[in-house]
Amino acid sequence: MSAFRKSVEKIVPREAAAQLARDLRTQGLRIAFTNGCFDIIHAGHVAYLEEARSHADVLIVGLNSDRSITAIKGDQRPIVPQDQRARVVAGLTAVDYVVIFDEDEPAALIAEIQPDVLVKGADWSHYVSGGDIVEARGGEVVLVPLVPDLSTTGIIEKIAAMQSPEEK
Repeated sequence: MSAFRKSVEKIVPREAAAQLARDLRTQGLRIAFTNGCFDIIHAGHVAYLEEARSHADVLIVGLNSDRSITAIKGDQRPIVPQDQRARVVAGLTAVDYVVIFDEDEPAALIAEIQPDVLVKGADWSHYVSGGDIVEARGGEVVLVPLVPDLSTTGIIEKIAAMQSPEEK
């Protein structure tokens, strides 16, 4: 049997995520957690997730629900629905599991999963939701530099600028 797992098998329900993390920890595995919208996947996302994975044996990604993205980024987002975003993120080699969460911040999910490492982009150095939870149990918060000039917002703006005046 192949070690390959289909991306849909890597998407776990929230209710199962904490138990999964406990089971992995009893196997002696170090767990990293990160979260985000991952609306239009680009090379910066891939580099970020690869770096996050390098800090542990297992990477669990908390994926913002459609509702939470709209609350955070406005009515025009997300571009890609959550089930499709989850499938794409789960399809990346660096990602072991994906769990969708509906809150605007992942602190409650982080408290449930109790990762050993919490990874965020350096643009969040002013505030890492759930960082206090991870550090309180002896874990670490890692800030990863972003790839310059790569962002979903930048891609959306570039596409919008390419539209003819009639399309706008």
